[in-house]
Amino acid sequence: MLYREFGKTGIRISALGFGAMRLPSENAGGKSVFNEEESIKMMHRAFELGVNYIDTAPYYCDGVSENIVGKALKGWRDKVYLSTKNPIEDDSGEHWRQRLEKSLKKLDTDYIDFYHMWGISWDAYVNKINVKNGPLEAALKAKEEGLIRHISFSFHDAAENLFKLIDTGNFETMLCQYNLLDRSNEEAIAHAKEKGLGVVIMGPVGGGKLGEPSEIIRNLLPGNVSSSAEIALRFVLANPGVTCALSGMSSMEMVEENVKVASNGSPLSKNEIERINASMEENKRMSELYCTGCNYCMPCPHEVNIPLNFQLMNYYRVYKLHDYAKSQYKQIGMFDWMKGKRADECIECGICEKKCPQKLQIRKQLKETAETLR
Repeated sequence: MLYREFGKTGIRISALGFGAMRLPSENAGGKSVFNEEESIKMMHRAFELGVNYIDTAPYYCDGVSENIVGKALKGWRDKVYLSTKNPIEDDSGEHWRQRLEKSLKKLDTDYIDFYHMWGISWDAYVNKINVKNGPLEAALKAKEEGLIRHISFSFHDAAENLFKLIDTGNFETMLCQYNLLDRSNEEAIAHAKEKGLGVVIMGPVGGGKLGEPSEIIRNLLPGNVSSSAEIALRFVLANPGVTCALSGMSSMEMVEENVKVASNGSPLSKNEIERINASMEENKRMSELYCTGCNYCMPCPHEVNIPLNFQLMNYYRVYKLHDYAKSQYKQIGMFDWMKGKRADECIECGICEKKCPQKLQIRKQLKETAETLR
C-alpha cells in the first residue's frame, strides 16, 4: 500500500480509503439487511492489506454503518484513522454536540480522527456554521476536549465555493467529488494542496458508473489496465493534490482489486495523463453535440429534468455505460439529487426548444432517450 502526507496534519494515510457506505446486504421483505459479519471481514482484510483510513456517516446503510465500523475497529483503533460526519441540520452548537455524542456512542470510541461538517455549502457555512454558539464553536471546543482530532468538511456545492471554504482556514482536510467524468473541483483541489489541506476524494469511480465494463474507458489506456474501474481510480490517484481515494466497497473482491490498484508504485506518466485528458475532451465534445447541460431549457413546465435525461443518454451513447444509464434512468424522481421526471413523460409542448441556445431538437431527443433507456 502507498501512503501520502495528509496535508499539514502530520499524518500519513493510505492512498485508498475504505468507504463504509455500500456494505454488503440482501433484501428481506423489501428492506435491506446488512451482513455485519461479512462487512467486518472485508474491513479487517483491508486493514491487513494496509488501508488505514475508513469513512462512515450516521445515515449510511440505513443508519447501521457506524455501528458496524465501530465493531470492526476493535483491536485496530490505534492503527486506523476514523472519519465520520455531522449533518448540519441547524445553527445550534448544542445540537451539533448531541449528534457528535451519538456518533461516538454508535462507534463505541472515545474520539474521532477526522470529523466532517457533512455536505456543506458556502451558504451553510456563513449562516449555520460560523455563527455565535454554532457548530464551528462547538467543533473547536470538542477538539480541545480531545473528542475529535481534526475538523474537516465534505462538499457538494458549486465548485467556486470550494475555494471560499478552503480559505476560511478553519478546516484541516476536505472530502469532495472528483473523477474522470466530473472534474469540476480540479482547480480547487490544487488550491487545497497549496493551502495545506489534506484531500480525500469521494466517487473516484463515479459512484459505480466507471466500474461498469466500457470499451471507451478501457481504450483510454489500451492494454495497460484490467478494468474500467482501475483506470478511473488510477486517474484520481495521479492528481498530486489528492491524498486518498475513498471507495465504497461491497465485496471482498472489490477490496482486493482496489488495494492492488492503490498499491501500484508506477503512477500514470505525464504522457498517459495527457492522452486520457485529450480523449476525455473529445468525448465531452461528442456529448455536447447532444446537450451542453447549460440548463437554459429549464424549468420544464411539466417537470421533465431535461439535462439529467440527456446526461444519462450521453453515458449510454458516448461512454457505452449501458447498464448504468438504464438503471439511473429508472431512478429519476426517486431522490433529491435526481429530481424531476423522465423523458417518457414529455408531452412535447416545445417550450424548451424556444429557450435552447443551441437550437436542439429537444422533443425528438427526449423521445430517443425514452426509447433507449426505458
